[in-house]
Amino acid sequence: MLVTRSRINAKPQVVETVLDSVPFRITDPERIPARRYYDQRFFELECERLWPRVWQMACRLEEIPKVGDWIEYRILDKSVIVVRSDTGIKAFHNSCRHRGVALVEGQGNCAGQGFVCPFHGWRYDLNGNNTFVFGRQLFSDRCLDKSELALVPCRVELWGGCAFINFDGQAAPLIDSLGPVTQRLNARHVDKLKVEWWHSAVLPVNWKLAMEAFMEGYHVMRTHPQLQSLLMPGADRYVGNAARTSAVQRLSSREAIELTLKLLASLRAGMGGMIDAREMAIAESLRTMDVPDDVGAALAAFDRRFKDEITAQGRARGIPVFDLHHVAETQPFHGVEFMFPHYFLLPMYSAMSSYRVRPLSAESCLFEIWSLALYPQDEERERPIAPVPRAHNDRGFPEIPRQDYSNLPRQQLGLHAQGFEEMRLSSSVEGMISNYQRLIDGYLAGFEQSRLTHASQKVCSGYDGPVLDLGF
Repeated sequence: MLVTRSRINAKPQVVETVLDSVPFRITDPERIPARRYYDQRFFELECERLWPRVWQMACRLEEIPKVGDWIEYRILDKSVIVVRSDTGIKAFHNSCRHRGVALVEGQGNCAGQGFVCPFHGWRYDLNGNNTFVFGRQLFSDRCLDKSELALVPCRVELWGGCAFINFDGQAAPLIDSLGPVTQRLNARHVDKLKVEWWHSAVLPVNWKLAMEAFMEGYHVMRTHPQLQSLLMPGADRYVGNAARTSAVQRLSSREAIELTLKLLASLRAGMGGMIDAREMAIAESLRTMDVPDDVGAALAAFDRRFKDEITAQGRARGIPVFDLHHVAETQPFHGVEFMFPHYFLLPMYSAMSSYRVRPLSAESCLFEIWSLALYPQDEERERPIAPVPRAHNDRGFPEIPRQDYSNLPRQQLGLHAQGFEEMRLSSSVEGMISNYQRLIDGYLAGFEQSRLTHASQKVCSGYDGPVLDLGF
């Protein structure tokens, strides 16, 4: 349901009063105050009221495939250990119970001796229990109370091949918070995807700004001209699906197939997981397949054969490919699926790309990109290692994110311009930006968990969506 101004004005007065405590809050869903992207006070409120209460994708489970494998997840001034123990995935606050030294950094395995404090040698097993205190006789009994010596657990739940953490013990369960998006992605075997490659960059922009570049397709025409020419042949402006269909209909069947192959190749080269190498090889093998003269029928025939071959060839190799036709009919998906507050999956055929964004300061963030694909289940694979973050303008990044990164610092600068007070959104295709920003206001206002969970289920959705009524 679209939000209207009259609907907003009809909200209970008590909700408006609570929201009024939020600085630079959104009062018009089509306008976003610019200072939300650089104001230090607003950033500090996010650190205090948002990040401690939300589910965060902490690691991919393939980062910790064996008992004893652990990774450190950092968010702002918090550090969490996620470890695979002999009883499952656990998470602990990364702090020795002696004098607070962080036990780990980065990624490793401690199956042999557990976690050992590098300062004084206190030890902990994979379940967080304290197993050794050097010079125990030097401490009073009350300092070594067993009930106080275990590592402090952090809430952790699993979905989609990942471990998610939450600092709030009262938060709704992860699946309840994510809502229906999990069904769409479960049908696409999201839990079986593995890392093809992994890049990270430090962007000189607010974390929200970095995310919003991937919440709408309106920018494709100017930012990604190589895609625009293939998606909308002959168009130099934003046009809808009807206009694209009309443009493609002017082509011959063979020209339309060639255009499709060029688009797939551009996505493969520019984004990795949007089209994996196996899919690209299959598409190329179908270049000369017999197709009807009618363009629409030709494209439909190519699409069906392409999906059939992805499924059949993948299964023949032991790859856990889902039935692409059945899933497309029963679980329609968006090209970009968002999981509040900072995680994205981009499905297309059997593979996906993935993004995760973490704030570093009011005007900087860490942006990570994965290329994910399905592989034979019995295939031995290297444990993924977190990449060293690079500058946002590093030429080593794939073309599509590199083009997006080129805009963002200029946007961050422009938001400071005198006279620029608010962004103006299209309510029909930039609604995801408004929706998640207004959910942030709900967290900053301190709304009760049930209201936030209900709104989160709506916000966790696909790009190019409309402004929605979140209930506040």
